[in-house]
Amino acid sequence: MNATKESLIAEIEKRVSDKILEQSNADLLIKLINNADSLDETINIAALGTTYKRTGLHFDKRLEKMSDTIKYFKKNEKLSFHTDDSKPTHKLIIGDNYEALQNLLIQYKGKIDVIYIDPPYGKDSMGEFAATNYNNAITRDNLLSMLYPRLILAKQLLSDEGVIFCSIDDKNQAYVKCLFDEVFGERNFVGMFMWYKSETPPNLSKKIKKNLEYVLCYQRKKDDSKFRGFKTTSSSSDPVTKPQNSIKEWVIPANTLKIKREDGVIKAGVYGTDKFPNLLKNDLIIKSGTNANQVVFENKFIWTQETLEETLPTIDMFLSEKLVLSYKRFEYDTSVPSNLIDASVEVTTTEKASAELRKVFGDDMFEYPKPVDLISYLTSFKDSKDSIILDFFVGSGTTGHAVLDLNEKDGGRRQYIVCQLNENLDDALKTASGNSKAIIENQIALCEKFGRPHELSEITVERLRRIMTGKCYDGTKDFEWAKKNKPYGGNLDVYEIESVSNFEWAEGKTPFDVIDETLYGQEKFATIKEKIDWVCGNFDKTQKYLEQQKAEE
Repeated sequence: MNATKESLIAEIEKRVSDKILEQSNADLLIKLINNADSLDETINIAALGTTYKRTGLHFDKRLEKMSDTIKYFKKNEKLSFHTDDSKPTHKLIIGDNYEALQNLLIQYKGKIDVIYIDPPYGKDSMGEFAATNYNNAITRDNLLSMLYPRLILAKQLLSDEGVIFCSIDDKNQAYVKCLFDEVFGERNFVGMFMWYKSETPPNLSKKIKKNLEYVLCYQRKKDDSKFRGFKTTSSSSDPVTKPQNSIKEWVIPANTLKIKREDGVIKAGVYGTDKFPNLLKNDLIIKSGTNANQVVFENKFIWTQETLEETLPTIDMFLSEKLVLSYKRFEYDTSVPSNLIDASVEVTTTEKASAELRKVFGDDMFEYPKPVDLISYLTSFKDSKDSIILDFFVGSGTTGHAVLDLNEKDGGRRQYIVCQLNENLDDALKTASGNSKAIIENQIALCEKFGRPHELSEITVERLRRIMTGKCYDGTKDFEWAKKNKPYGGNLDVYEIESVSNFEWAEGKTPFDVIDETLYGQEKFATIKEKIDWVCGNFDKTQKYLEQQKAEE
């Protein structure tokens, strides 16, 4: 908690230097933060100083509901599964993502490489902030209030080079960008991507067809590293000479050049063009479309002999009819990604995403899902095969699917951590209508089939189980995806968020009994003192209570 306090105080001090907050107000906020008893209080106090840097944008803040209970991870053995210990173990956390993020800080502070979120900016449940206005739309104040404390925690989880992506629609993107500017700093804004989400958008407007959706991108600390975009190819070969270069000699090994000439011998001499005369310093023997002997050329080459030797294994070197040299790489460097994401970079639409899910489930299970290739594409910007990717609004589980697919394609060992609210489907059905109602009925039917609780998280787990193991919850394989795809394998640990009172002292039920340190990357503690110290150091409500007890004693 101390690290979070320090980070928030630094942000408040920066607002003073930016002339956003008065020093006297900042001093009061800092004093309150320093005396806060919990992480919840710390974040709620910092929220009072949120102003949005001269934009004039304000919102009515709803603070997170505070509690004296300690929230902790408990493994759901029934939903967890392991297929291969040599592959990564991924995590699905069921419960409020605010509490999930707090618990993740214990193990993953500063360790997350990529965060992708698709917050519920149109409708559906948002836990404590589920109040709605006309047309069942989430009020903007609620959206921003819900996101603010979660982004504060997400920032703590990101590594310094880490990147966060946020899908958002055109109605909310300006407001949500201001919120991201506040939390991550406008200086760390990378850009706004536009995803071509639909070829057949609803004809609801008489003014404009909405084919695009937006993806905000911020870096924890913006640096000069290059995003890896789509791999480029070249239809033509590239020159090996430039007029400003100095004269160099190249010794080219036998059987290296690709030559479109009949077999024979070309005598040493000057060839090429008037602008770039190519001096052949020894006879060239052509046999079967290549140079049968080592040859030496002299020209204004772009590389030294040493660089040429390093480069030759990665290129085809051509010699033209006029004996002009050129080359073509086997694989060109990836380009920096364009801010337009569409079929040109092999990213599909929400229609394709729905079709993908039907292959997994047989029925429509989610409205407007994101395609796997969109999140694969965004995630691959970070050129690392062992990244940790977090999604705390995972919904249908697409981010997990995308990470598994990337690992399959390039042999990576990326790990996904995803969070899903434990939404009750029976309650959701009561207020649903139209297509939403039909989809919730499909979800409930699936839960009924396997005798599982009517909860949205069950659908998320089922998707991940099917694509990782090739089997349904009951062990059957009667779904289309399994017939045409090889299961990805790997392991999934499912955690639920449980609570324990900070004053619980019944034997076997205290926080020190029920909290399992191994779920936080810790080895089992050898002594109870070590366990108490660890719990008190990481679950601040417990520490507060023990300190009170000690003072009373």
